[in-house]
Amino acid sequence: MLVQTRASDSGLAAHDRLYRALRQQIMHGELPPGQAITLRGLAQRFGVSMTPAREALRRLVAEGALTLSASGRVATPDLSNDRIEELSTLRALIETELASRAMPRAHMALIERLQTINMANSEAAVKRDAVAYIRSNLEFHRTLYLRAQAPAMLAVAETVWLQLGPTMRALYSRIARSEPPQYHRMIIAALKAGDEPALRLAVRTDVTQGLRHLTG
Repeated sequence: MLVQTRASDSGLAAHDRLYRALRQQIMHGELPPGQAITLRGLAQRFGVSMTPAREALRRLVAEGALTLSASGRVATPDLSNDRIEELSTLRALIETELASRAMPRAHMALIERLQTINMANSEAAVKRDAVAYIRSNLEFHRTLYLRAQAPAMLAVAETVWLQLGPTMRALYSRIARSEPPQYHRMIIAALKAGDEPALRLAVRTDVTQGLRHLTG
């Protein structure tokens, strides 16, 4: 019984480790849109058995991070213009509300942390490091939204980020950005001034303007 329990715990740990690693890769745009993911390839790449690989894929499909076709093909999302527009609208609705709820708790330590993250975002842009750029961009937003103390709302926002991860990588490649978005500085300025309307506008513009390059 003890051996079985340990084996079960090990399988659970392998599944969770694989799930978290692949989830992060998708969210940060390490995988391009429409890339097929196979159970065998995933198991070999992460050095796990088929069972934890299957469970990790099942969870990611349920979250919308991966798509499952009628033929059983699992792949990263390759979004239509309508879907991009829908997810962009969701970001605008959810993230402006999160920012608004975070504002009363936006102390100077938070603002300084956002400035530091934005510097890392700027460095990634100069280096044309797409993954680091996307990662630091999402870290900037997540750091602010954590102050909203609205975990359910933040979880929804992260689900949207997951679905958009590969598309954001495609967007980065298209516009060849070499500097961070100016709206991060506007977000920081609005927080310093305690200007909620300006904060909502800056966040809404920041999370939607880039995606227009893909649907225009």
